[in-house]
Amino acid sequence: MEDVVAIVVLILSATLRVATPLILGALAGLFSERSGIVDIGLEGKMLASAFAAATVAALCNSAWIALAAGIAVAGAFALVHAYACITQRGNQVVSGLALNMLAAGLTVVLGNARFHRGGQTPSLPAEARFMPMDLPGAAAVHDVPVLGPLYDGLISGHNLIVYAALGAVPLTHWIVGRTRFGLRLRAVGENPQAIDTAGISVAWLRYRAVLLCGLLTGIAGTYLAIAQNAGFSRDMTAGQGYIALAALIFGKWRPYGALGACLMFGLLDSIAIRLQGVHVVGVGEVPVQLIQALPYLLTVILLAGFIGKAIAPKAAGIPYIKER
Repeated sequence: MEDVVAIVVLILSATLRVATPLILGALAGLFSERSGIVDIGLEGKMLASAFAAATVAALCNSAWIALAAGIAVAGAFALVHAYACITQRGNQVVSGLALNMLAAGLTVVLGNARFHRGGQTPSLPAEARFMPMDLPGAAAVHDVPVLGPLYDGLISGHNLIVYAALGAVPLTHWIVGRTRFGLRLRAVGENPQAIDTAGISVAWLRYRAVLLCGLLTGIAGTYLAIAQNAGFSRDMTAGQGYIALAALIFGKWRPYGALGACLMFGLLDSIAIRLQGVHVVGVGEVPVQLIQALPYLLTVILLAGFIGKAIAPKAAGIPYIKER
């Protein structure tokens, strides 16, 4: 029984760690897309912020300064996307893809120029990272059956950004569903003409939404570089920005729906890691490539079969032209 509980706790704890950047990325995309701005560039903003955070952490030896740098760089990318899509009324998908390609190339070039490690940063010491933290009472209940492993191994023992990501879900739900800003955000994504008629600036509202997207992707990228890992490596986001966008769509542009999709992917990924090297009777050792693809395959199959029809905000992807 104790072994079963320990394995379950390990898998669920890994699920939270894997799902954290996806949760932050999905919430980031929610703010942007609820305002009517499609953001394919989540991947690029996460990658750029990861590089900035790791670089600053290596130079300044401070996790908090690195977090500020990651948010600032992601915010700058968000401003570029907002200017191209809102002010210049450019194609939102093309702008997002351009940012992704820019981040993928720029991080490698700058990283190699500064550190001469093929685009990687040096391994970061503990003081330059967000390290796991023990919650009050974790040590006291460590030996208590069931409750001890659940509290000490699952609830406690994560870094600050994991808890911040989980707390951001109800906060986002409240902002989008209960505040004046959230009401206007949802309205501008459905009918920007009505918002404009009410005397509210559509452009300014969308700019704020895209900047919130930059804030959250900056935290997500920082987590990848200096919390989940100990430095930056080439293309370290590995498509997590796209997965976060898919989770947002699967969650029907709702915070808790997106959370469920992110946790499902994190659970499947953590289970897949445990399955590597497993031997199947009559088949032999399961190929590592199949195990690595399993979370993606099962996520698509499960969510496509159970979420029903997902309807995007009506004005998403459509530039707004103010009537004279």
